[in-house]
Amino acid sequence: MSGAVSKERTQNYLRQIRGAFLYKVVAMAASFFTIPLMIHYLGQEQFGVWSTLLTVMSWIVFFDLGVGNGLRNKVAEALAKNEHAEASNYISSGYSLIGLISFSLWSISTVASFIVPWQTVFNTQTISEAALRFTVQIALFFIVLNFWIGLIGALLGAVQRTSLTALGQLISNVLALLLVIILSKTTSTSMSNLACTYGFSMVIANVILSFWFYRQYPELRPRPYLDKQHVNPLLSVGMQFFTIQLAVLVIFTTDKMLITQLFGPQFVTQYEVVFKLFSLIILAHTLISAPLWSAYTDAYHRNDMAWIKSMLSKQLRILCGLVIVVFAFAILAKPIISVWIGPDIEVATPLVIAMAIFVTVSSWNNVFAMFVNGTGKIKPQLYTAVAAMFLNIPLAILFAKYFSLGVSGIVLATSVSLLLAAVVLPIQVRNMVHLEKEIA
Repeated sequence: MSGAVSKERTQNYLRQIRGAFLYKVVAMAASFFTIPLMIHYLGQEQFGVWSTLLTVMSWIVFFDLGVGNGLRNKVAEALAKNEHAEASNYISSGYSLIGLISFSLWSISTVASFIVPWQTVFNTQTISEAALRFTVQIALFFIVLNFWIGLIGALLGAVQRTSLTALGQLISNVLALLLVIILSKTTSTSMSNLACTYGFSMVIANVILSFWFYRQYPELRPRPYLDKQHVNPLLSVGMQFFTIQLAVLVIFTTDKMLITQLFGPQFVTQYEVVFKLFSLIILAHTLISAPLWSAYTDAYHRNDMAWIKSMLSKQLRILCGLVIVVFAFAILAKPIISVWIGPDIEVATPLVIAMAIFVTVSSWNNVFAMFVNGTGKIKPQLYTAVAAMFLNIPLAILFAKYFSLGVSGIVLATSVSLLLAAVVLPIQVRNMVHLEKEIA
């Protein structure tokens, strides 16, 4: 294994972190300024409905059957082997397949929007059924469109340019902030207007990234192409990722629906504010770990196990520092939220503690999941994710209602459901690194 390749991989990894850091800081600042503006614009209950709506709409991205993650791995593998034509074929098949899925999803969802009782779903009478339906339809259009063009994120990961994904978030968040300011000054309260604003800012960011990517990599430009030879591998790997994504969907995105149904949408605002604060830590850790997915793919297919082992060791040391930051956030959460949002939002201490535990457990799992995802050896992760999926909702109801832990019980249940992966994934990674070292 050439030391120059390992050195360049490490240098690129560090470049991606440095490049993404500034983008993330500005993107998060824009997002933090946007939250209080949206709460002021909509009011607490409508903001809770809006936040829950976005969670429900985000489920659509999981219907890509894992093609995005499969595409990322296959393109990264092809490029590691210097097979650019093969990478282009995978990209073309991926876009064609997701395009067909997107159109089908939009058609089915639009028809279903006339049948679903949206006031019941969101447990609110503040917004009329017609207004809710119209808002849902607008959100559906933009999210399904972004579902297709958003494949650019997988491709940026495949070429180890993940910092540009952070740039896309910056563009989207800053544009959303500007448009929300305009909305708040020129229009009365309207969730449909907010849906247009959110959707437009999200789509524009991915369009800009797509133009950049295909100017830099013209040999990878997609064309109308749907070949069984390339679709089957994408679906084979993708279906495993899809099952994991489906489990993650239940584990991570049902919290708001449970809070809405068990306690009312107004409690979603408290949850969202606390989660948004702790998401600074999650995003910081993602900033560090995300570039490693395809870097691990490259190293694994070049049999550079020394680099992999070194990087895993460094990631664990970083995690130790991150845990200290988590507990500092837990101590300072209430005064920070009071300054950020204002005194009208009161957050419970148990909710803050539960969120700190959740961030710690999920970050631990993420260290090992990046390597597992990059290698494609994801069956153990699949089994633990499915087990967690079946555990999460019953545990959430048990903790929240029967143990009287309230909203914090729902967050705590998520952490408990992740503990199986917290044990299995480190064992799997240790065995893989040791086995490959022995074979080498």
